[in-house]
Amino acid sequence: MGTVTLGVSIAVPEPYGSLLQERRASFGDPAAYGIPTHVTLLPPTEAQAADLPAIEAHLARIATAGRPFPMRLSGTGTFRPLSPVVFVQVVEGGSACSWLQKRVRDASGPLVRELQFPYHPHVTVAHDIAEEAMDRAYAELADYEASWTCGSFALYEQGADSVWRKINDFPFTTDGAGAAVPAQSGCGADEPSLRG
Repeated sequence: MGTVTLGVSIAVPEPYGSLLQERRASFGDPAAYGIPTHVTLLPPTEAQAADLPAIEAHLARIATAGRPFPMRLSGTGTFRPLSPVVFVQVVEGGSACSWLQKRVRDASGPLVRELQFPYHPHVTVAHDIAEEAMDRAYAELADYEASWTCGSFALYEQGADSVWRKINDFPFTTDGAGAAVPAQSGCGADEPSLRG
């Protein structure tokens, strides 16, 4: 069956998702239309295609243990010079995202992996493009605001054409059965940041 490239993320809902995707394209990012607007929980990860049923079962268990939580985006940030990325900041929902991503990569599951950088929830709006365009993205979205209730996360697969496509959604239970996503949803002090 071979290998597949997977990612796990929280989709930014409409109308915000399309608007940010269009803005990313307007800054000259060639990957804009191949990547749905999202907050990453698991970055691109190689897996055996035969492991997909176990991976989906693992993600379903995580979703069953969680509950919906508020998400809010506000303003911009950047990982430069460490990484050529400009992003919209997650100012509410960060600790819940951190809780989820730890469980997705848990040593007891099929998606174990180390991260290149400490986890920092964000929505990328420019990646690896000209510095002037990165500066424009940072400035033009500085006043951006969006909020919604996050009710699920999803598993995506990257195709041979480099486009990311959703495989499955994993909705949270509303009764919070099991260990619930923490109620405190802001970025906590224990969450490392790449911003200097």
